[in-house]
This record gives sequence, structure tokens and C-alpha cells, in this order.
Amino acid sequence: MKLFIISGARPQFIKLAPIIEEILKRNDISLYHLHTGQHFDKNMSNIFFEELGLPSPDINLGINRGSHAELVGKMLIEIEKELIIQKPEAILVVGDTNSTIAGGLAAVKLQIPVIHLESGLRSNDFRMPEEINRRLTDHLCRLLITTSETATNNLIAEGIKKEWIFQTGDPMVDGILRNINKAEEKSSILKEHGLKSKEYVLLTMHRQENVDIKERIVSILESLKELNITIVYPIHPRTKKRIEEFGIEDFLDDEKWHIIKPVGYLDFIKLQKNAKIILTDSGGIQKEALTLNIPCITLRDNTEWVETLEIGANTLVGAEKAKIIEAVNNILQDENKYTNIRWENPYGDGRASKEIVVEIIRRYIEGELDTPTSYMIE
Repeated sequence: MKLFIISGARPQFIKLAPIIEEILKRNDISLYHLHTGQHFDKNMSNIFFEELGLPSPDINLGINRGSHAELVGKMLIEIEKELIIQKPEAILVVGDTNSTIAGGLAAVKLQIPVIHLESGLRSNDFRMPEEINRRLTDHLCRLLITTSETATNNLIAEGIKKEWIFQTGDPMVDGILRNINKAEEKSSILKEHGLKSKEYVLLTMHRQENVDIKERIVSILESLKELNITIVYPIHPRTKKRIEEFGIEDFLDDEKWHIIKPVGYLDFIKLQKNAKIILTDSGGIQKEALTLNIPCITLRDNTEWVETLEIGANTLVGAEKAKIIEAVNNILQDENKYTNIRWENPYGDGRASKEIVVEIIRRYIEGELDTPTSYMIE
């Protein structure tokens, strides 16, 4: 079987890494990996393949400039060309980026079955381009891989056939569990920045609903300025640009801030594992924090990863200053509750990647990965 994989952004590389590892162990599946170029900074792209010992993508389209429409349009054109040349039996897309929807559209137009890893997630917030991308992609697919019962039920409620859905764990969990020891041994990120374990908060912030709206980003930075703890911030290039455009660099001018460039996968695992708290607006990091048993505070009004809230590993605060300060202080002041805590992980135990590859092969062999003509109402 020839499988065509599309990636473009940091979270996709992380989710795909253990799946690619499993594919490379087999002789009944060949892989062609296309990188759209959506994330192009070395520390947000190439370094993941280098650190994990994986082959570089077969092609990098280098598409990373323009509006959402321009990006999707350019990707759609170039991906179609590669699909025509490669003639795969199926295409695997991941998550909810512009690369995801472009890949799905290009394939389905050519009658190539689409497999969507991380199907069924719903925030019900249509301000998020990710919500639009994931919903549309799900309805192009012949195999929808979900990571929870909530996601599976979302798809069934939208009329997708249950037999097209495969529920398993999350490959992101596999990646963390496979690499935590390597990160602890090989990463010197704490020493490089003079950091001590459990004496800092780790911040990530990049979503447009936060960083493109001055009032929201100011509210978040104001709240963090009042916290009495070191803040480590591997700043996203897009966020750095917005902070400069808004003229609010002064919020970061404080000795407690450690503003650093985006870091590689192993360095970031090490930063997460040794953080007191993680504050983020990322989807994937909410799961990574849970897997590493670090309390997470999410700088969004909603989350597609509702299970993290249900088990108490995550708190939603939006961009509201009072809520952010309260949530951080509650954790800092309750040492006993969060010391050596172990949450039961609803996203699996590290075996998802192998299960996913086995299921893709099984469905291919048994003729269940057919073309979109099967979508027609019977």
C-alpha cells in the first residue's frame, strides 16, 4: 500500500512521528511524505525530524505566506500535482490546519480516499479557522480516526457512518511517552537558561483569537505581569510580530520573563516536565501537559479537548485577567494537591500509533478504503 502523508505545522510533526516510526518497521506499506512548509522556522520544523531520527519529508512546498485563502489555494494546487504523480492508495491528513483542509480537498477531487487523524473534535467556535478546517475535513473522509468517545459521538451526530470511524488513543501521547527519558537525558535547556525545576510557569500563546486582538493579548500579559513567579516563554514568531505592531513590548520587560526562541521537541518536553504550571492556547499542549501530569491553564474560551477539563487537569480562563490570576494562584497555593499527581489519561497508553497503522492496512486489504463514490446516499 502506498500512503501519502501531509504535514505542515509543529503539532502535526509530533503526532506523525510515532506513526512514521511504525510504518518504517513494516514492509507492506510505503510512505510518501509531503511538507507544505506552513511552519518553516528550523526550530518549528526540521529539528523534529533530526531529533527523532526520522527521514525528512520527500518534498517541502515552502508555502507559508499569504491569507488563509491564498495559503489553502496554493497548497491545493501543488498537492494535487504531487498526488497525480505519486498515485497513492490513500492520503493521511492530521489535525486542523490549512495543510489539512488543502490535502483533503485535493485528494477527494481526485477520488483518493482520505484518512483524518484527530477527527471529531469540536470547539463550536467558528471564530477559529481550525474549527472550520476540522469540520470540513471530516466530511471528506473515508476513515476517521478519533481519540475519544466524545469525538466519535460528534461525528455520528453529524451523520457520519459509525463503520467509517476508528477510535483509539492519541499518537501525541505515544510520542511523549517514547521520548520523555531521552528529553530528560539529552536536553540542557534548563541549565542554558538558569532555570530550576518546578520554579517557573511555561507559557505558549499563538492563536489568532488571542494575539490578533490587542485587548485580549494585553489582558493576558497584564495578568502575567502580576504573578510572583518566573515565566518562560518560547515566543512564536507570529506573536512576537503582533506584540511589536501593538507597541506593547514593555509588558515583557521584567526580570522574571525568560523570552526564548521556539525550541525543539526534546527541549520542549523537558520544559513542560519541569514546569510548575503550563499556560497555553494550544490544543496539543493541553494533552501533553496531562500526559506529563503538569496542571494546565488554557487561555481560551473553549476547548475541543473536553476530557482534560472533566478530569481536573485543565482550567479554562479565556483572556480574563482576574480568572488567569486566580487559576494560577490556586495551583501555587495548593502544593499538596498538585505534588506527584497522576491523572488517568483518557487519550491512551502509548499504543495508538501501532493500532492506527494496523487498522489502515487492514481496511486497505479488505477493500474498506474505497473512493468517495461510496459516500452517496443508498
